[in-house]
Amino acid sequence: MGVAHKLGVLAAIGAAAGMASTGTAAADATTIPFQINPAPFGIPTGSFDAPAGDCAAVVGDQPGVVLITGGRPGGWGCPLSSNIRWINLSTGATGAAQLSDGLNGIPSAATINTGPGQVALILTTVTASTITPGLATFYVP
Repeated sequence: MGVAHKLGVLAAIGAAAGMASTGTAAADATTIPFQINPAPFGIPTGSFDAPAGDCAAVVGDQPGVVLITGGRPGGWGCPLSSNIRWINLSTGATGAAQLSDGLNGIPSAATINTGPGQVALILTTVTASTITPGLATFYVP
């Protein structure tokens, strides 16, 4: 990832740092929901054929590890094969991942090793239409 791209990601994260999600507890894990709001053809209000994507970050199952998956029952709801870019604001570590394709009835998911600390991520879809990226910030134990 180039320096200019990292700075752009940091600027976007810094601008939205006050929008951190709160989580709900499930056993030892915490689930932090976030949403992808589509803007097909540049229409910011969306349309009937482009529903919002409900995603979730699950932290606390393993130290320094985040599971990105769907926020609806059964792990569905996050756009399939989406791209994830993340930064650990506590350590400076960065990375990228991609959600799985959701084939064979298995919901899309990606496990990312961020290390412990405050993490911010941006999730973008791989579709050709204009989509507003999803942004989430959360603490990884």
